Amino acid sequence: MHCRLYLDADMQVGLHVVIGAEQARYLKQVMRLQAGDKITVFNGKGGEYQAELTHVGKDIAECMLHTFVDVNRELPCKVHIIQAANRSEKIETVLQKATEMGAASFQILNSERATFKIPGNKLNQRLERWQKIIIEAAEQSERTALPQVSWLDKLAKIDCKGASYILHPRDAKLWLEVRSTMMGGSDVTFAVGPEGGWTDHELEALQQKGFSALTFGPRIMRTETAAPALLAAVQAVL
Repeated sequence: MHCRLYLDADMQVGLHVVIGAEQARYLKQVMRLQAGDKITVFNGKGGEYQAELTHVGKDIAECMLHTFVDVNRELPCKVHIIQAANRSEKIETVLQKATEMGAASFQILNSERATFKIPGNKLNQRLERWQKIIIEAAEQSERTALPQVSWLDKLAKIDCKGASYILHPRDAKLWLEVRSTMMGGSDVTFAVGPEGGWTDHELEALQQKGFSALTFGPRIMRTETAAPALLAAVQAVL
């Protein structure tokens, strides 16, 4: 199995890049790699590099960047996901699967019916865990860009890019009516509600921000299903 790693480093052909302790242990103990073995690395800024390990220790590793591969595996349009907070494992499922399907960014929203709260002193720790899940999903799915995740403690802080839609099962446009807005490569934002659904106040506030209601049809998906399903649909039409 070929090894592919995300490295938070500037990259260009000919550079030596240092690999930190956690990834070094993965290379040594899990992948059983050693100096001279080949790996693929990327930094989320486009493309990837073929590299050769020059040192593999238990606390640090190093590699030499040999070849730049100018490949783009991203969707033609950037799809941004606003996910109302739910139980921790459901958020993590959304981050993992939607990253694999091509999401460009995530905003986790503390909605009125959110079933998951983060104490202020735990926020950075939680964001680090979420970003790690995204990194691992990007490595596995061979992404060439790396999505970022942020936490919104109130709806007013939502940052919507491009055409914006709320997932809602009633009085909404059908998917077939809006898919043409994604054909030109513009950004698009989808807001997915919590298990209990959006409140009337939230729906009104989102509509005032320019969001339109969108539905996939008569069936109601679980909150952790919606974002990956949306991205699969976007991928199918693009």
